Amino acid sequence: KMAASTGRAAGAGPAGYTALAVKFAERQRSHHCLLVKEHQVREGADTAHPPRRTLFVLNVPPYCGPDSLSRLFSRCGHVQSVDICDKPGPGEKKDKLASKFFDHKTLKGFQVAYVVFRKPAAVQAAKALSQEGPLLISTESHPVKTGISKWIASYEASIVDPKELKAEVDAYMQDYDKKVAEEEAKAAMEEGVPDEEGWVKVTRKGRKPGLPRTEAANLRVLEKEKQKRARKELLNFYAWQHRETKREHIAQLRKKFEEDKQRIALMRAQRKFRPY
Repeated sequence: KMAASTGRAAGAGPAGYTALAVKFAERQRSHHCLLVKEHQVREGADTAHPPRRTLFVLNVPPYCGPDSLSRLFSRCGHVQSVDICDKPGPGEKKDKLASKFFDHKTLKGFQVAYVVFRKPAAVQAAKALSQEGPLLISTESHPVKTGISKWIASYEASIVDPKELKAEVDAYMQDYDKKVAEEEAKAAMEEGVPDEEGWVKVTRKGRKPGLPRTEAANLRVLEKEKQKRARKELLNFYAWQHRETKREHIAQLRKKFEEDKQRIALMRAQRKFRPY
């Protein structure tokens, strides 16, 4: 773990890293160190974080979000994007924006960040910030919410707008239906057509294709399930009746056994010794 000490001087970081001193607010005495260096990977290995224009940041505190990092490094050049992760790893370009309501992951503890600039010169300028005084994360013009105000803001953000949720779900289902239709059309075009080597692709179509998503089909499925439950209840009733008959038979056998025991005991008591 690369947790920088507050007593370490700015600029003195591990090999290859530059330490930038930051403070949460002006009133705080001690500072925190961000460890930064130029993000270097093989060409094409990290499509979301291009080399020479990406600044890799370690030891990012939980209260320093993407907006705060973008504001801190905007003095060095135009910031295109800021990605915060729980650990380093290759990134991929996102074709579409992330969902506003689903797949949200809350990061805890210290994280790493990738700051992508428009020009490569901004990366060197960001490393040169180590010569300046501590950078402020929370300022009067851009305060970072803490305590009760942060809890209130988190609660207000957790309230879902039904209209926005419905619009996002409808858009997702439209894209999904379009993708399924394209795959079915492609499969229909390739069905029975041999490839270059003369092989014919066999699709997974059986004699009973999937039921269409219609109200009538759903009603038929519900009716079949109802009939299955009725047959199961009838079998359970017969099983209960069979158990009751067996229980009565066992009780009669026990009663007869007790009567036979009493008869044998009476016969033994009436038996007399007759030697001749």
